[in-house]
Amino acid sequence: MGLYASKLHVDPDKKPSPEENHLNGKSFIRFESITFRRPKESAEKKNEMQQKTGLVEAIIVEVKDREKIGGSYLHSAAICCTPDLSKEGSCNVGEVIIHQDPNYPYNPQRIQTFFEGKTEETTMLLQTVEINHTGMYYLYFMFCDPELMGTTISGRTVWRNPDGYLPGKMAPLMTYFGLMSLAYLGLGLVWFLWSVQYWKDIIQLQYHITAVIGLGMCEMALWYFEYANFNATGNRPMGITLWAVTFTAVKKTVSRLLLLVVSMGYGVVRPTLGGVILKVLLLGLTYFVFSEALGLVENLGNIDDLTGKARLFLVLPVSLLDACFIIWIFSALSQTLEKLQIRRSMAKFALYRKFTNSLAISVLLSIAWVGYELYFNAADPLSELWQRAWIIPAFWNLLAFVLLVVICSLWAPSNNPTRYAYSEETGDELEDEGISLTSSSVLLAGESANKQLERKERRASNADLFRLGEEVEEDKRE
Repeated sequence: MGLYASKLHVDPDKKPSPEENHLNGKSFIRFESITFRRPKESAEKKNEMQQKTGLVEAIIVEVKDREKIGGSYLHSAAICCTPDLSKEGSCNVGEVIIHQDPNYPYNPQRIQTFFEGKTEETTMLLQTVEINHTGMYYLYFMFCDPELMGTTISGRTVWRNPDGYLPGKMAPLMTYFGLMSLAYLGLGLVWFLWSVQYWKDIIQLQYHITAVIGLGMCEMALWYFEYANFNATGNRPMGITLWAVTFTAVKKTVSRLLLLVVSMGYGVVRPTLGGVILKVLLLGLTYFVFSEALGLVENLGNIDDLTGKARLFLVLPVSLLDACFIIWIFSALSQTLEKLQIRRSMAKFALYRKFTNSLAISVLLSIAWVGYELYFNAADPLSELWQRAWIIPAFWNLLAFVLLVVICSLWAPSNNPTRYAYSEETGDELEDEGISLTSSSVLLAGESANKQLERKERRASNADLFRLGEEVEEDKRE
């Protein structure tokens, strides 16, 4: 684990207690209740009266000094001291070979614990090893006696940095989460003032943006308090951690769904999502489940500075679902831009072009950062660059925040929501359709009236002819 060197920390205005005085500014590794239990068969082979019948060594080594363990400097591949090497006076038989540097005589450090007689258990003395050099430290429990094969270890070790119990790689993230929670608070305040000023013109999409801002604010605040509690006590509060992981999964899911529905033109070119809403919700639910599971594995398991291989089975589904979101978002954006261009809605078309360009830049940055992350992990398999490792997760939160700020600026509340509201555009189209329908009705009514007039004229002419015929017949009779 990454540890910073101890530093002097004295508060002149406060008289610390003996315990606080011991811990303030100190970086250390403490062994508490470490118990070794060897196999019964191995214990029975020993002499009851013999004092030292088995040796287990705790080796604390900084990663850059790892070659000092073993016989490499003696041109030997052995880790344990052999009788031949012992004759040279460089090590003791049965012990791990350690080459001590005269300039740093306490690195690596060894702590020896012996079994006595036929006892099956032995307990390591309570010891605290102070760290006076910043670096990545490993702890090994080693033995050279083959009869100790099958020995089990129980107990715990306490690792502390000068400013608290957070591992060195995680310590900068506490400050980062505090700053990000303030950034979300500032964004939420500006958005709230906007919304209050134009509350009569708020559209449905802006309520979704408000939800994402609120989720982001809660997420960053929960992570800050979770890290602060861990740093102060050395234990991760299960409740806060669970809530922080859940809020992160919900916020990531809602953010991606927001990008998707905006790309589909929800509230701009379509009033509802129609039948596709079921597919959108299914994708969102699937993403939430895998994201939540990945967060629980990463944060509720063992805390160390090495990435476990078990999380790979959850990273792959989350990555594939992210790819599905990206493909669907850009496909929907292409269709939305095409519809706006056909309708000659130039203001909305320009709005969506800016949104598309912002998404494209964020995707390119994400791809570049994934490449850097792969290079970083491949080039640093032993976590020697642990002091810079915190920027890897921090980048993703910062990118999500910047993209949210872009969306807020593009869809900010205003007194002229018609520039992206669907209702006005639909009303114009309905009005045009109403005009055309009215014109058709007038035309049909005119044609019907003409036909009726022609019929009346024909009937009138026929009646005149009939009357004329009757007058002619009366003249003939006369």
